[in-house]
Amino acid sequence: MFDISWLHLIILILASFRLTHLIVFDEIASFIREPFLSVTFEEDDSGQVRRQIDIKGSGWRYRIGFLLSCHWCIGIWSSLFIVALYWFLPASFTFILILGVAGAAAILESKL
Repeated sequence: MFDISWLHLIILILASFRLTHLIVFDEIASFIREPFLSVTFEEDDSGQVRRQIDIKGSGWRYRIGFLLSCHWCIGIWSSLFIVALYWFLPASFTFILILGVAGAAAILESKL
């Protein structure tokens, strides 16, 4: 099979995690989601704020909106993109490393 070090595998995993989170949740990428989704935040009776997603349109617009609202779905495509960059465009490793470090930082920040 392919020869990949454990360190590179961990970097790829973290980069995929960060890219997925960027596309599905981060405000900076909201322009990607806006044509397909509307997101509102509602407070429930216990005071918890919940993210409510409404998918816009029908047909392809609905399908893309559904995809963009699903972190599991985008995770598959993000992983495919990151691994394809890694294998077919080795010069992209700096970009992948930056995403990986950002992914690790996001995980650490959420646990502290």
